[in-house]
Amino acid sequence: MDGESCVKKAYEHILNSDFEQAIEWFEQAIAADPGNASYHYKCAISCSRSGKWSKAHRYAMLAVELDGSHPEYEFYLQTIEAKLDVIAAEQFIKAIPPLHAEALTLLRQAAEKDPLSFEAFFLMAMLYAEIGDLDAAAINAREAIRIDPGHSAARRLFADVNRKRRSLRDRIKERYRKRNR
Repeated sequence: MDGESCVKKAYEHILNSDFEQAIEWFEQAIAADPGNASYHYKCAISCSRSGKWSKAHRYAMLAVELDGSHPEYEFYLQTIEAKLDVIAAEQFIKAIPPLHAEALTLLRQAAEKDPLSFEAFFLMAMLYAEIGDLDAAAINAREAIRIDPGHSAARRLFADVNRKRRSLRDRIKERYRKRNR
């Protein structure tokens, strides 16, 4: 079967939300025409929809290598790399003890690669709040809300951080007033 016929079969499976079968058909299209960057790109999208991030990354990299003239291929590769950074950061967060600095480095990278990564900004906000950098926590929580205005946990985090910031400012003002009496 030729590559285009395989791609049509893959799209049939996508319409039925069967991404596993779609991946198999995209891989058959790639086998039929390994130099077709479009097939690699489409397969990367289906892999990411299935949560197969490493596989998606491999196909997205091949798409860019085969044809770097498509900015959407490069953009998608960066999006996948951002997701992989978030996944790696989550492992640092789950470590005992949590490795905050390492996680924050990866999350900053993820946010640079994908400025619309809600997960990166939300996790940064949570980590900054946890380590007591309330200003950075507020900035990142606000950005997470900008990306996903309806996310209730992000809204709660932003409100909690702002409440703590106000309380801290009030305590500092009170100490200053007592010292200057």
